[in-house]
Amino acid sequence: MKRVAAVVVLAVLGIAPVRGAAAAPAAKAACASRVLVLSAFPAELDAVLARAQFRSRRAITVEGRTFYPGRLGRHSVLMAMTGIGPANAQATTELAFRHFRCDGAAAISAVVFSGVAGSYRYIGDVMVPVRWSGDGGKTWTATDPGMLAAAREVAAARTSLLVQDSSPVGDPACACPLAADGKVTPVHLAHKPEVVVGGDGYTSDPFGGRTFPCVPGGGDVFGCRPCRGGRIDRPRAAVSFLTGIIPFIPNFFLEYIAAPEPSGTGAAAADEESAAVALVAAAQRRPFIAFRSVSDGQGDPLMLPGFPFQFFAYRQISAFNAAAATAAFLQRWA
Repeated sequence: MKRVAAVVVLAVLGIAPVRGAAAAPAAKAACASRVLVLSAFPAELDAVLARAQFRSRRAITVEGRTFYPGRLGRHSVLMAMTGIGPANAQATTELAFRHFRCDGAAAISAVVFSGVAGSYRYIGDVMVPVRWSGDGGKTWTATDPGMLAAAREVAAARTSLLVQDSSPVGDPACACPLAADGKVTPVHLAHKPEVVVGGDGYTSDPFGGRTFPCVPGGGDVFGCRPCRGGRIDRPRAAVSFLTGIIPFIPNFFLEYIAAPEPSGTGAAAADEESAAVALVAAAQRRPFIAFRSVSDGQGDPLMLPGFPFQFFAYRQISAFNAAAATAAFLQRWA
């Protein structure tokens, strides 16, 4: 996710309590191979969870991170929210490989990321880069060729799985779902969104290797859990937030605003997590692919001045389209 923490205060105001089934304590995972499906923040993961099938709503909490077992497309999956930034993304992915084991080996068969990003393309498009860099293009981690082939099938199908209409309000209070009261006029994108396979993906780290904490009651961007994921232990989450935010005080916002853009102005996708996840998957010799829908890019009918305004206006439609493409991919990929 691009440069979102600089406007955390905007998302925290007016937050409603999260509703849903509570997560279960940490439990030993079943000895079964699963695809790990990751998203960075609540709105992204909510869009994925909305498309999954569950035998039960039992979640698995490990070291403060929650994993949701289910089925998406043709695959058994573990879905989880990494948190914002490369450090969070790396930690969550490594934890999944370390905890979910089968006969001494990692039970994670592949890794898929579903989220939003900045791009030179049109808002709502879903970008699938063929390689990722977390150091400005000095080194690259390739997307799995077999996965790319399946993604190209999804792109070629040109189905109506992607949407063109978006609420500019989204779900900041994590109301799950946002009430359709007719007071907000949906924004219609003139460009029909499509899945685009190709190009380079760049991951930046405005946090300087630090782990940015989630915000208790932080809604669908900065919150600690997707609204479909149930309640959180608010006192414990508050302590974790206060402890985690200390390294970012007092200069965090100035550092964040001044953070350089990823190298390559023609980036197919620019985010803060994918390259970190790709490196962990590569170290584990597991295939990786990322579906990143454009939240700030071209074709804005509201003519907003870029990030963060476009992000907050279009995060919902972009998260929806990324999850739709991810589900379609997992239906096709063998």
